[in-house]
Amino acid sequence: MRALTWQGKRKVSVDDVEDPRIEYGTDAIVKITSTAICGSDLHLYELFGPFIDPGDILGHESMGEVVAVGSEITRLAVGDRVVVPFNISCGLCFMCTHGLQSQCETTQVRKYGSGAALFGYTKLYGQIPGGQAEYLRVPLADYNHIPIGSELPDQRYLFLSDILPTAWQGVQYADVPAGGTLAVMGLGPVGQFVARVGVYLGYRVLAVDPEADRREMAARHGAEVFELTDDTVQELRDLTDGRGVDSVVDAVGMEAHGNTGVKIAQDAIGLLPDPAARVLMENAGVDRLAALHASIDVVRRGGTVSISGVYAGEADILPMKTMFDKQVTLRMGQCNVKRWMDDLVPLVEDPADPLGVMDLTTHERPLEEAPALYEIFQKKEDGCIKVVLRP
Repeated sequence: MRALTWQGKRKVSVDDVEDPRIEYGTDAIVKITSTAICGSDLHLYELFGPFIDPGDILGHESMGEVVAVGSEITRLAVGDRVVVPFNISCGLCFMCTHGLQSQCETTQVRKYGSGAALFGYTKLYGQIPGGQAEYLRVPLADYNHIPIGSELPDQRYLFLSDILPTAWQGVQYADVPAGGTLAVMGLGPVGQFVARVGVYLGYRVLAVDPEADRREMAARHGAEVFELTDDTVQELRDLTDGRGVDSVVDAVGMEAHGNTGVKIAQDAIGLLPDPAARVLMENAGVDRLAALHASIDVVRRGGTVSISGVYAGEADILPMKTMFDKQVTLRMGQCNVKRWMDDLVPLVEDPADPLGVMDLTTHERPLEEAPALYEIFQKKEDGCIKVVLRP
């Protein structure tokens, strides 16, 4: 089959690779009809080389048709149409039954002290081949799928794999009071959905991003938008009686703008041999924290900061005095995809499309064009906000 593989920093290629096969009775094979490039895939493209091997298949936002099932599968049949959640969970362990599928005890990657295994996402999360490919092996497939109908187009459902439930969870974790204010830091794909979910739930949404095309997209879905400047935090305070917003979702993560020194350190680690780089990243890694610091700054006293953007540093310095003094609540973590499906499937199937799932994709291309699209997405060129690939 053809698949998008990692070959080095800022280097991916579409290659012929071995077809996946049923390895356990609990597996299924899905023929991929749509798959997307996620913002967190760019972390692999840029930063996580020490934890990836050349030839690893990337991608964790996928859907398609079941073409084979293992001997122990009871809830799937050949021909079923499914979305594949990005985290691999069993549905039976303590964590799964408590709605924490991203911490699944069956698939936790204990070697690295990580939570549930993920598709296409480094040794840290199991090194499971991903879905930017023609076919995908789905472990624990009886639970690890989202059944969908056959009538609506892929684009209605694809984002259930990751970014839509990630945004929904981010807003739920933000604990916005009824009729309250929600700031969104970053308007990439997750930030776009965070803003729309906030508007849908009746909050005043104040959304910040340096890119004009991203602000324009958020504005047409009801958010008040702001360019990122040195005055933005004060501007948002002024709009909230001087006290700051009730809640913030940081939808940016580790590759925020700012702090050139940290960027240099990240690049330097990437030049080390993989074993040495892994040790440094696991024990002394740092992130660019501009978005998180701004979130802590702009939230009101007693408010909540919800972190949906991915962070990976083990030596990040946070303003603990400010956080303690302001009595800020922090919530964060990988999305528990299956937990939110009862809320989200009716919304994506609603003819009115209240969350605008049909208005997010800016680039829809064949899988063969993926290498060029990784570069365009990473550089924020050509108005690129969301890429969907068709194998």
